[in-house]
Amino acid sequence: QVQLVESGGGLVQAGGSLRLSCAASGSIRTIYTMGWYRQAIGKQRELVASTRGGTTNYADSVKGRFTISRDNAKNTVILQMNSLKPDDTAVYYCYAYIGSGILSSDYWGQGTQVTVSS
Repeated sequence: QVQLVESGGGLVQAGGSLRLSCAASGSIRTIYTMGWYRQAIGKQRELVASTRGGTTNYADSVKGRFTISRDNAKNTVILQMNSLKPDDTAVYYCYAYIGSGILSSDYWGQGTQVTVSS
């Protein structure tokens, strides 16, 4: 079994910063991709940022404000969010594509709420 456990999130004023962290644990052979998605009320889940093999990918709406980083030794991914806007308000989900045993699968965290007040 593989688990993703998120921490961070909360309430912040517009222009402020938050840091999300996600740690993968369990029977892990290889972590290929780690990233973050978000889902606002009434909207579809969307990719925020991801990282694989040293390559990073960002949604246009967060470029220049969010930074994703990964600690391979700790199986952890961090999302540093700066200059937050009310439109960033959503539930943020950690995501990973992990090889476990002979299979590789998608895994999701439980989600953490980020609320940005104007």
